[in-house]
Amino acid sequence: MLDEKVFRTDDVPAADRLAYWAERIRDTHAPVRMSSDHARDFRATQRILGLGAVSVWPATFQQLVIQRTPKLIRQSDPELYHLSLVVSGTGACSWDDHEAVYRLSDLHINDSSVPWEIRTGKEPVTVVGLEVPKAMLLLPRGMSWSVVPRRAPSHEGISALLARFLTQLVADTTCYQPSDGPRLGTVLTDLVTALFAHAFETEKALQPETHRRTLILHIKNFILEHLRDAQLNPVAIAASHHISTSYLHCLFESEEATVAAWIRLRRLEAACRDLTDPALHTPPIGTIAARWGFPRAADFSRAFRTAYGVTPRDYRNQAISRRKSTHC
Repeated sequence: MLDEKVFRTDDVPAADRLAYWAERIRDTHAPVRMSSDHARDFRATQRILGLGAVSVWPATFQQLVIQRTPKLIRQSDPELYHLSLVVSGTGACSWDDHEAVYRLSDLHINDSSVPWEIRTGKEPVTVVGLEVPKAMLLLPRGMSWSVVPRRAPSHEGISALLARFLTQLVADTTCYQPSDGPRLGTVLTDLVTALFAHAFETEKALQPETHRRTLILHIKNFILEHLRDAQLNPVAIAASHHISTSYLHCLFESEEATVAAWIRLRRLEAACRDLTDPALHTPPIGTIAARWGFPRAADFSRAFRTAYGVTPRDYRNQAISRRKSTHC
């Protein structure tokens, strides 16, 4: 599992909860001023996933006004870009030169070096926050905050890739090892770089490495969307992306696995989730294996044992035993 910490305002006295939440935002992003209609008993929760220098933090909180002032910036500036995927609720953010209203599935973007004010709606807000050091972004020289998008709808393009990645990441961290954290942080950094560059209409100025990384991310997303397709293979993937099979293999030379191995690992992870899903305790293991591209039970069992150190049956039985002990 990834390095993960959970914070709740319920863990401190009611009178201290808003100040506690301001401390959480300070430690997660940067120092801010904060006020709320619920100041006497403020409710909020936050999970923080450490991904190397990058952090992701799903959070739910009540109505807030948050300000990042020039004085606070002079006192402390961690030089971060902040992005929030709005999962529920609404809000608005204003800067000296701009104002944006955020709704469901929007990506909200901020800069720790620029003054801003955020005002959320009356209903609780749920977001998936992302903090990326500016120094990690491979942006063309001369790009500045003035051309960074302040709001990015996530229904298509690179913003959709980023939103989907964030959503899937925070939904289930059990299939990752702590050592996966920095690699996942690199993926998110590349997506943010590509998102910014696309919005600036300067993709041609991007460094070749970022072009390559963006193409790999598109390919990996395509694989995840077609994992159950029995015809999914390097030839089909290359054809769908208008590249040669040899170039596809070349792209994956610097990845953690070959194309075929990456497909197999993702299929094993999907089967792993199904084996531990209480709603899927009745389908035979062979049925789950076939659903995820392993028509031969023996091949699935061998690949699963290599990846997880136990047989699929033992893995399922261990999950059942853990659930029973939890409910006892």
